[in-house]
Amino acid sequence: MHLNFFGADKEVTGSCHCLEACGKRILVDCGLEQGIDEGENGRLPFYASQIDDVIVTHAHIDHSGRLPLLVKDGYGGKIHATRATCDLLGIMLRDSAHIQEMDAVTNNRKGLRAGRKPQDPLYTVKDADETLARLSPCEYGETVPLCEGVAFRMVDAGHLLGSASVEILVTEDGETKKIVFSGDIGNVDQPIIRNPQYLAEADYVVMESTYGNRDHDPVVSYIPALAKVFDEAFAAGGNVVIPSFAVGRTQELLYLIREMKERGLVGSLPDFPVYVDSPLAAEATKIYSGDLAGYADEDTVRVIRGGFRPLAFSNLHICGTVEESRALNDDRRPKVIISSSGMCEAGRIRHHLKHNLWRPECTVVFVGYQAEGTLGRMLVDGIKQVKLFGEEVEVQARIRNFKALSAHADRKGLLRWIGAFREKPRRVFVVHGEESVAEEFAGELKKRGFSVYVPNFKAVADLEGNQILDAGIPPEKRRSAKTAKGSSAFSRLLAAGQRLLRVIGHNEGGANKDLAKFTSQIESLCDKWDR
Repeated sequence: MHLNFFGADKEVTGSCHCLEACGKRILVDCGLEQGIDEGENGRLPFYASQIDDVIVTHAHIDHSGRLPLLVKDGYGGKIHATRATCDLLGIMLRDSAHIQEMDAVTNNRKGLRAGRKPQDPLYTVKDADETLARLSPCEYGETVPLCEGVAFRMVDAGHLLGSASVEILVTEDGETKKIVFSGDIGNVDQPIIRNPQYLAEADYVVMESTYGNRDHDPVVSYIPALAKVFDEAFAAGGNVVIPSFAVGRTQELLYLIREMKERGLVGSLPDFPVYVDSPLAAEATKIYSGDLAGYADEDTVRVIRGGFRPLAFSNLHICGTVEESRALNDDRRPKVIISSSGMCEAGRIRHHLKHNLWRPECTVVFVGYQAEGTLGRMLVDGIKQVKLFGEEVEVQARIRNFKALSAHADRKGLLRWIGAFREKPRRVFVVHGEESVAEEFAGELKKRGFSVYVPNFKAVADLEGNQILDAGIPPEKRRSAKTAKGSSAFSRLLAAGQRLLRVIGHNEGGANKDLAKFTSQIESLCDKWDR
């Protein structure tokens, strides 16, 4: 019985793990790498045809985005997920495939001028459709047999509609072991969805650590705080721009805004206009407005039973076309613009940032995790100038980061989740976190008496002997491999840039005089080499 680590190992994105048991290979998640992690999406680290079953914890692309590549490369089995996850995958994988196709067209156009051979997209809409045909929905609490000796059960993880932690029961040679994959553990008191459910026993746990070294702001009620941000921006004549994940976060925001309006909390503009500028978000909102039986929390169920539509209110507008999106930036009236992507890496949000970041009367509100290396992370960290569509844009808008709105459990929430086990597992594998965060969280668990291991990419664990058979590839070697396709000099430059980001992080809390000097040195270097 072996456990292979194929993604989100000392990284945040690209979740992918493979359990070998009873002669079968069971893949748990198959996600895309994003942000600074991105680099090897085009090649799976295993043979797709040798996988027997796939289980998906939830629909977010960093957990599901390489499923069409898996099918394209020869996977022929079922893909198991909750009913709600299957519904969301129906729109997310098609959208991801469309982006892959469009990116290939753009890159090939540039490559043709440079004399490079054309490249195929990672996968196509046809590949996505063939993937969706393999979906096998299940419900929370249902025991699903995969083969003789192996069965699994989904438990609500409280992270996204349909998200799950997965219990896999394996019986070999008359002995049964339970392996738990946490998936992404949700924050508490989120709109619409329920709080994460806790598990009581496991022999081994594969656990996420996204916010393993920090706690969110206290969740008393963030609706008044968010309303105050809106009120101040509208009173100054500005917009509120919210980069938001199209699936999950956007729908939760709409729920909060509906309540905000009902309570009359924005005095300067009580019936302020709200624009959802994301076709994917519009499709996801239809799912969130449908049958939520078994998935929604008590407040949402009560709203629905009272005859209200939980995601509908006056002056809500859905932008379906590019023309409608562009018109938002020609309209100078104050408004809320919710657009994807949530980390500002692509999509319409970058156009809205270009038109609003330089305006001091505007506010940009972040409501989700920002991965290292993304534009969203740079804005949260205080960057003063960004380049968008070839144009330098000075950041004068107010930047607000509502950490309490995160869909991920914070350090306390993660400790509460792992602390619910009646007996400590034989070992906890800490994954899905930046390297320093995963190591720090692992250290916290060790203090509490847990046996912990933070695996590298391609590490292999023997679950019968409770030992590590292969330590895998350390992050620094993997980063070197990711950049090896470039010149060695450029690879060194990329590595130096990544080191600079780490050094900046290490200087948090330093003396203002020293930080100002460090900033001036970096800006001088950028001025010299920004061509």
